[in-house]
Amino acid sequence: MPRYMLLQNYGEVESHCAPMTEWTPADIKAHIDFQNVLNQELSARGELVDAQGLAGPEVAKFVVSDDTGAPVITDGPYPESKELLAGYRLIDVETPARAIEIAAQASAAPGPNGLPIRQPIEVREVLSAPDPEV
Repeated sequence: MPRYMLLQNYGEVESHCAPMTEWTPADIKAHIDFQNVLNQELSARGELVDAQGLAGPEVAKFVVSDDTGAPVITDGPYPESKELLAGYRLIDVETPARAIEIAAQASAAPGPNGLPIRQPIEVREVLSAPDPEV
């Protein structure tokens, strides 16, 4: 079965949903509860491989190296960056249509005041490593 990575961005993108750091504790709890239930359902169906949220961009580091000296390490993305990864789900499903269906569920997770966050979820098939024998 093909595997797909569902990538969710951080903060306002097309959804106009405020970053979670600006949500009420009740809204955060409802969102996390939704994510946990979705993960449990996907696990029960044998479709969930892994799902993780990522720390906020304020603690991210960028590392660049040319392999000739010490790597250059800079603090996380600039505030004007619009597309920063918030988390992912790795799923193992029968069809691309099923991956899109799961992405739609994740996009409709509750946010402030229980309204769907409408965050774009990027759906990308995970490719196998090239065969070294070829």
